[in-house]
Amino acid sequence: MARRSLIRAGVSALLVLSPAAVTAAAAEDGGDPDARELAREAERNLRDADSLRLVLTDRTAMRSSDRLASMDLALDRRGDCVGTYRMGSDGGTFEIVKRGDEVWMKADWDYWKNQLPGEGEEAADLVRDRYVHGTTDESAFEDFTGACDLKRLQKDLTLDATSKGGRTTVDGKDVITLRGEEDGVPTTLYITADRPHVLVKSVQKGDGTDRTVRVSGYGEPVPSDTPAPRDSVDLSDLEKESGRTR
Repeated sequence: MARRSLIRAGVSALLVLSPAAVTAAAAEDGGDPDARELAREAERNLRDADSLRLVLTDRTAMRSSDRLASMDLALDRRGDCVGTYRMGSDGGTFEIVKRGDEVWMKADWDYWKNQLPGEGEEAADLVRDRYVHGTTDESAFEDFTGACDLKRLQKDLTLDATSKGGRTTVDGKDVITLRGEEDGVPTTLYITADRPHVLVKSVQKGDGTDRTVRVSGYGEPVPSDTPAPRDSVDLSDLEKESGRTR
C-alpha cells in the first residue's frame, strides 16, 4: 500500500467504532408500570441533554485486538467531541478531538500495527507522536460528523424496563435499579432516585455479553482545548511528506 494511503486507512478503521453501543433495555408487554415510567423519564432527560460523557467497558472484547474494549467520550449536540478509545488485547489506543469541522486523531504504535498489518510500523514511523489533523470536508474524516453527533445518538436511544429492583449507590449517587432485556441479554439500568431522574449506568451481562456504560456530564461543556500546531500534522502535509520519503 502506498504510504499516502496508510494514514487514510488507519483513520477510516476507527470510524466503525460508534458510541451507539449505549442502548438499554428494550420494551416488552406488561411489566411494572412504575419501572416503565421511571425509564421513560430517564430517556427524556437523555434525549434533552445538550452534552454527555459516555464511559464504555466491554469485558468480552478484552482479548480481541480488533474490538473496542473501552471508550471515554464526551460529546455534544453541536457535534464536538473528545474521546479516548482502547482496543482489546494489544490492539492499541487512540484519541480523537473534534471541534467544529476540524478533527484530530492520535494513535499509538500498537493501534497502527494492528489496523494496518504488515504496514503499521511504517505508518507509525511516519506519524510519530503526532495528531493527524484534517477537516470533515476530507474523505478520511467526513464520517466523524456522525460519530461525534449527540443528536444522532439521542435519536436512536430507547430506555425501557419491565421490573424495578432495590436501591443502591453508583459513584456516590443514590439510584434505583431497573431490569429488562436487550436482544435477549439481561440488562440493568441505574437511574438516580431523586429528580431529575437520569441514567447513570447500564449493565448488559449474559449470553457472551459483559458490557457496562456509565453516563455522566449531562449539560457539561465538552473540553474545548485542541492539540497545539507543534503536536499535530495536517493529513495533506503528511501525505506530501510520505511522498518525499518513499
